[in-house]
Amino acid sequence: MPVSSESKPSASGPLSHLTVLDLSRILAGPWTTQILADLGARVIKVESISGDDTRRWGPPFLTREAEDASIEGSDAAYFTCCNRNKESVCVDFSKPEGAELIRKLAGSADILVENFKVGGLKKYGLDYASLQKVNPRLVYCSITGFGQTGPYASRAGYDFLIQGMGGLMSITGHPETEERRAEPLKTGVAITDEFTGMYAATSILAAIASREQTGEGQHIDCSLFDCQVAMLANQGSNWLVGKRTPKPMGNNHPNLVPYRAYPVQDGHVIIACGNDRQYRSLCDVLELKALGEDPRFLTNADRVANRAELESLLEERLAHFPRERIINLLEIAGVPCGPINTIPEVFEDPQVIAREMVVPMKRADGFEIPTVAFPAKFSGTPANYRSAPPRLGDRTHALLAEDLALDQATIENLVKSGVVA
Repeated sequence: MPVSSESKPSASGPLSHLTVLDLSRILAGPWTTQILADLGARVIKVESISGDDTRRWGPPFLTREAEDASIEGSDAAYFTCCNRNKESVCVDFSKPEGAELIRKLAGSADILVENFKVGGLKKYGLDYASLQKVNPRLVYCSITGFGQTGPYASRAGYDFLIQGMGGLMSITGHPETEERRAEPLKTGVAITDEFTGMYAATSILAAIASREQTGEGQHIDCSLFDCQVAMLANQGSNWLVGKRTPKPMGNNHPNLVPYRAYPVQDGHVIIACGNDRQYRSLCDVLELKALGEDPRFLTNADRVANRAELESLLEERLAHFPRERIINLLEIAGVPCGPINTIPEVFEDPQVIAREMVVPMKRADGFEIPTVAFPAKFSGTPANYRSAPPRLGDRTHALLAEDLALDQATIENLVKSGVVA
């Protein structure tokens, strides 16, 4: 059954005591705040009068017949991926009255997340230095392309750009051959934005833990570029330690063999051998026992050194197997393997269904919005799904009346002057 939105959903969960003022838009910031919201925090999403840009990043839109975002209720699917469990409030804080409303909200908030350009909120009195005077306990997280310092601090940064500058695109894609040059390739989702959101959420929770000890909030400077560099992981270490410049390897792994996608009779299968036992088990399944005992391939280091010879032999043998048969045989033998699923196949997968990874939600106006569940399963304080991704400004008037105690006449004047919507 879909989870229905209420006018003001009651929060539960480990973060239900926290209020987040979300001044972010697009993906990295909203990804951060949705994590906090799923874990129970109250998230007030402050949008411009026209709304978060991603409401128009379609098709597809919520209404199937919509070709653009001009139809009522036709928010783009993109917006729904990272704005669950939030209250939408439309405030134009470029106007003094709007900025004052945000300052009042910040005075009682625990966390503020923003992703404006460096210094972009200072002119409104909404920067950390200004709000820290209003609320010394405020944890203020700034998400930018390149951080608050350094020669690139003033630059705008989008995921695609950062994937390139941060090295990810130099190691993603097909390897260079005599016939074809390697072409830089980004990932299929904005993964730098998403990982930045995860780092930001983790950092915010660490700052909240620190506040419990010191009573003081702090400023968190979180950049897409820094996060992408951190996410180079073993590839970064391969360079730092061994001075080896990683290059695109297609589906190969720089440090493990066999560890890639192999063509079979009716598609491809991924085989991922992480140790020598798994490799020998693979050879047994393929009835290539001698290959498992070949001195050239006994250890992983041997197999990496003799990658081309081994891969050729494995490819030749695997080409005789149907996909499902080889997967079944390898699973029985304890060799990590699996198919390459399309997105529809992912959501039809029995494991995805068993883990309840799709959460259907119903917005207050009746629109049903399927969303992807929070992935971690808690034994005592699970993530909860209180409200669907909101309509633009669905809580503006109620918040002004309930949280800021403004009377109806004052609210109407703010609407007429274009401060709120």
